[in-house]
Amino acid sequence: MKKGYIDKMRKEDWGRVADIYREGIGTGNATFQKDVPSWEEWDANHLQTGRIVVRSEDSILGWAAMSPVSSRSVYRGVAEVSVYVSTLHMGKGFGSLLLGALIEASEQHGYWTLQSGIFPENRASIKLHEIHGFRIIGYREKIGKMDGVWRNTVLLERRSKIVGLE
Repeated sequence: MKKGYIDKMRKEDWGRVADIYREGIGTGNATFQKDVPSWEEWDANHLQTGRIVVRSEDSILGWAAMSPVSSRSVYRGVAEVSVYVSTLHMGKGFGSLLLGALIEASEQHGYWTLQSGIFPENRASIKLHEIHGFRIIGYREKIGKMDGVWRNTVLLERRSKIVGLE
């Protein structure tokens, strides 16, 4: 396995991050998103906390980030997670490295609940989330159309064992 380390995502990383995002979009099983957004659009829709990449030498192999689930103050500790690994580096533990680091960052910043909506066909992502303490809490049938076909998602949630207990 190639070695990689977690690092903060920087604006100048966007080109490679966008390439990996594009690969995920191309699978048809990673997101409802059809096009890679601009850096400005992506930046506006993701939390500053937990924007991370996994680097190896001079390359970015994957990335992870969190999005708010609501602007309402009662949900300030709840975020949706995104984890993407380059297709060339899947199955090498980088997704686990990213998700573990994202969970740690989320708890350091007071997030008590992480959630994810994953296409049921993306079994590897569901398994990765379950390994990291996410549990399936539901199934959203025909939640959105993609290329004229209704798609379902599996809802997963992870509750912190250290944040939100007070």
